[in-house]
Amino acid sequence: MPIVHISRRERFSASHRLSRPDWSPEKNFEVFGKCANPNGHGHNYDLWVTVKGTPDPETSFVIDLSALGNIIKDKVIQHVDHKNLDLDVPFMKGVYSSTENLAIAIWEQLEAPIKAEGGTLHCVKLQETENNLVEYYGGKD
Repeated sequence: MPIVHISRRERFSASHRLSRPDWSPEKNFEVFGKCANPNGHGHNYDLWVTVKGTPDPETSFVIDLSALGNIIKDKVIQHVDHKNLDLDVPFMKGVYSSTENLAIAIWEQLEAPIKAEGGTLHCVKLQETENNLVEYYGGKD
């Protein structure tokens, strides 16, 4: 049977700050630049969630895209949209809010509910800026 990859895009806006509390303000600025602003900074993120699987013989769906959209909104978007990732997001508590770590945390929120719908999470792609994005495949090479 063929394996098909299907993706859903969602968007959200969020703020965060890149800094290490054990470093001086000067060192944080040297490493993180303006992203170390003491009051934080924000992004308009694009999130792509890709699910893989064999199309169902009756529906031809790998996963119902409406169900996938609802999972993403329930497990991720409602928690991050117009929030401070460092202060407001339960699944980011105690996690350094780099885009890499945010993509991993989003994967952790989505993997089980997608599996419960009969899909297999393949990739979380998170675009932070026009030029920068992260792809995470669940720790697989």
